[in-house]
Amino acid sequence: MTAVRPFVALLFAVSAAWSLQCAAAPFAVQVGEARIGLDAPSGFADTQFAASPRLQELGESLTSASNRILLFAISDADMRRFMVGDPPEFRRYMIVVTPRGMERDRVGEATFKQFVGESLLGLGEPPAEKDVVKYLDSRQTGAVSLLQELRKDPDAVSVLQGVRSKAGFFERSKYVLSSTTLMLLRGKALSLSVFTQYEDPSDLEWIRVTTGRWIEELKRLNSR
Repeated sequence: MTAVRPFVALLFAVSAAWSLQCAAAPFAVQVGEARIGLDAPSGFADTQFAASPRLQELGESLTSASNRILLFAISDADMRRFMVGDPPEFRRYMIVVTPRGMERDRVGEATFKQFVGESLLGLGEPPAEKDVVKYLDSRQTGAVSLLQELRKDPDAVSVLQGVRSKAGFFERSKYVLSSTTLMLLRGKALSLSVFTQYEDPSDLEWIRVTTGRWIEELKRLNSR
């Protein structure tokens, strides 16, 4: 029996490594008549390759039932933990969705602008206070607050938000940052969200940089 255990452990490790290699490659999803190229940022893996109902359920908890999930990615380290049966940390994760009601429509600039306006309605103006912790401490627990406008282009609008929350399944920290990016790709409206626990200013810089790079990568993938 003891001779079998190292083999089983090796099998799990090889399986996890193979899954991560598959998950790291760009892939295409069908949205209406269009094929959209998607890829997770470096260091993250799309969970659909794990074929796990549990991970699918976790992804669905991040968005409305009126949206279809195209990608739900967790860190490579979390994916390795999950593949060998250890609990993931879920410190950082991301998701891409598209509105089900718009999937079959060809979305032009005017319709996309309306979609952006409706999606970001009521966010208000970014605060004058630049200290994230100080500002979120002044807000009601659980209230998602606009922190900064990251991008405002005809085909990509991105904002940074934060929340002070009670610890939940995903929230291991008192503060959670998220970026929401609405993009127009190949005539389809997509919504990208990146999440990170906030512990120090490096987390703020990480989400800004990761969001910007992801937008550019998806534009590059879909410009061919």
